[in-house]
Amino acid sequence: MHATATPRPISARKAGGLTGRTTVPGDKSISHRAFLFGGIAAGTTRITGLLEGEDVIATGNAMRAMGALIAKEGDAFVVHGVGNGCLLEPEGVLDFGNAGTGARLTMGLVGTYDFATTFVGDASLSKRPMGRVLDPLRLMGTQVVARSGDRLPLSIRGSRVAAPIEYRVPMASAQVKSAVLLAGLNAPGITTVVEPVMTRDHTEKMLQGFGATIAVETDAAGVRHIRLEGQGPLTGVTDFVVPGDPSSAGFPIVAALIVPGSDVTIENVLMNPTRTGLIETLVDMGAAIEIVNRRVAGGEDVADLNVRHSELTAIEVPEARAPSMIDEYPVLAIAAAFAKGTTVMRGLDELRVKESDRLAAVAAGLAANGIVHEEGADWLTVTGDPEGRNYGGGTVATHLDHRIAMSFLVLGMACEKSVTVDDGRMIATSFPEFEAMMTGLGAQIETPEA
Repeated sequence: MHATATPRPISARKAGGLTGRTTVPGDKSISHRAFLFGGIAAGTTRITGLLEGEDVIATGNAMRAMGALIAKEGDAFVVHGVGNGCLLEPEGVLDFGNAGTGARLTMGLVGTYDFATTFVGDASLSKRPMGRVLDPLRLMGTQVVARSGDRLPLSIRGSRVAAPIEYRVPMASAQVKSAVLLAGLNAPGITTVVEPVMTRDHTEKMLQGFGATIAVETDAAGVRHIRLEGQGPLTGVTDFVVPGDPSSAGFPIVAALIVPGSDVTIENVLMNPTRTGLIETLVDMGAAIEIVNRRVAGGEDVADLNVRHSELTAIEVPEARAPSMIDEYPVLAIAAAFAKGTTVMRGLDELRVKESDRLAAVAAGLAANGIVHEEGADWLTVTGDPEGRNYGGGTVATHLDHRIAMSFLVLGMACEKSVTVDDGRMIATSFPEFEAMMTGLGAQIETPEA
């Protein structure tokens, strides 16, 4: 997404109930890791359900640049990996566009290789801090040449023999944990990550699935200790299925809850307990969400979700839930706008360093559309009107943030006056089918005349 291109505003407004069955794109976190692990494992990995957004493709391109062979065959991606420890020095820079996850995880992966790698990204990614990943890599002997504040563009080079470390993650971050574990793959001995607050555990589960020697123990205080044996073999997975992304599912879920007359079923959604905070919160607010057809696919729990229009009641969201739903607070704020009472959300400091300052962007979007709210340093309150009277009519500045764009289009689907987002192009980074899927369920989305 290049800032010089022409913005594409999009509007949504109320058009009757949403009905039907749909699927959402493959989980973004698991898709990134499928390319990373498939690319570094020996043998062949066949991936179906992969999210083909720009962010994930950037990770695939990075793995190609370091020796993996990746080809699309029908609806599957077939990856021939190089084998653990056998990545090649890339000839050019690795361009991650807007992909923070892809950039940070790949830094971990190459951080223990004795070659130089240069990372670049778009204007948004170049503002985001990378120090949280680079700090543990420095402890393993990685040299970093970066702009002030450890921002892109930057170059890293691993030492001839990396030092395994025990690293206590200073903030709840699956990306930091994962980067250290990925770095540990090419370091001798045992690399240990100590995680005081559990975050999404796809990396641990997938490392196990690809044959790494990894052990996870939780001590009496609830602190997780993850130990990875470095320089062991990884083996490709012949049939790797990526489940539907629960963050993407949040948009049709909230739309169905707030648009009267809606009855929507979303199939094959990832139900990993570290990722279901939004669903738990909405159920606490009185949402009619029925979880059916539970099953296990690719080592992960998945299910179908039946969602119907519901009368929601405001709650105070438990702060401990924030790590499991940090990406979903923007769309939760939209649900809260239709709940009776004042919903309180705390522990949101991580939202300040996402694709945009997401907390400020949500507050500004609520203000533009007549929704009562208050914003603090790391908290947000939203006072709802179940009828949504006088909502809408505003234009929302997305700051090139896909979740802000989709959340406020969902708001528009329940408003008599249309809600416009200033630019919808970046929705393609995580959910290219968003507009087609929502209009297929009955939503009215249009591009306003310039």
